[in-house]
Amino acid sequence: MKGLYCRAGVSDAEPKFVIQETSVAEVLGSHQVRVKVKACGLSPLDLKLLSDVGIQRDLIPVGREVAGVVVQVGPKVSSFQPDDEVVGILPLDSPCSGLCDAIDIDEQYLVQKPEKLSSVCAAGALRDGLHAYTALHTHARMAAGHTLLVMDGASSFGLMCIQLACYHGVKVLTTSHSPQTRSFLEQLRPSVGVQNPLVARVIPVDSGTSDLLSVVLEETGGLGLDIIIDSGVRLQDGEESEGTKFLPHKHDIISVLAVGGHWVTSHQDLQLDPPDCRLLHLKSASVSFLNPEVWTASSAQQGRYLHILKDTVEKMSAGVLRPQPEEAVPRYEATVAMEAVQRHQRTKAVVQL
Repeated sequence: MKGLYCRAGVSDAEPKFVIQETSVAEVLGSHQVRVKVKACGLSPLDLKLLSDVGIQRDLIPVGREVAGVVVQVGPKVSSFQPDDEVVGILPLDSPCSGLCDAIDIDEQYLVQKPEKLSSVCAAGALRDGLHAYTALHTHARMAAGHTLLVMDGASSFGLMCIQLACYHGVKVLTTSHSPQTRSFLEQLRPSVGVQNPLVARVIPVDSGTSDLLSVVLEETGGLGLDIIIDSGVRLQDGEESEGTKFLPHKHDIISVLAVGGHWVTSHQDLQLDPPDCRLLHLKSASVSFLNPEVWTASSAQQGRYLHILKDTVEKMSAGVLRPQPEEAVPRYEATVAMEAVQRHQRTKAVVQL
């Protein structure tokens, strides 16, 4: 059988994605499950993170969000039986590519897939759901009555954050990068219950200038925001590259935080100057770094991780979380799709096997 792998480039060369022949072991491990893969999600590969945690290989497996059917279980597996439909995320050091016909994976990385939830939807949205739970519950300690700002709410991750927060009684503000995304966000409604808008206010940032501070103070009665989730920030004034022109400045983020507020950032290289730290200190506010791989890189909180995965797929099945529909591509287009994902020409892709 064949899988998709990344051959990391030398120096600054772009990584190459190739289809390679591979096979599964003849004998399953005690706690391993053999899964026939039905759908696999493709997300950007963080080669620097892999290097930082000591994973260096000539060929790196690609495609870690998988949904499929159990075909065989190890002698000590207690959670699954053959023919169970499952979904999960392969660990960072997994030797398997999710695009193989069958993979061997420890049972601790899988949860049952609800019958109503399609394999394509589960594989495509599982990572975003996990990120949203980690940001809102684990880092920000979200509670009913809080006020939240989600940067770029029309992104797949932003949309998950908005829906999850509204389900828990949080007032949500968000930003939009175009008139089309602004209209989309303003028309968001829950699938069940009272059909009030999910977003209390959409703040346009497509003009290059933003009324972020004035709008937030108006919406919060001058108190500021309890939680802010960014999709990156600008570290310096005048930083106007194509990838940063819509991002807020770090000082703007800190300025709109409430006393005791939480800022959850995706910016890996965030640098705070002494005035920024002083303002955070005065507000007794906190900054948390959102590392989506922390759950599979460490087994310290495995039970909580499985609870998050289970709750995510159950809420997707019930319609509480409605991810943006992702059109599945066939396996022969996986290499091209992954190259586009890695170059950030598309946010993600789902391959149907």
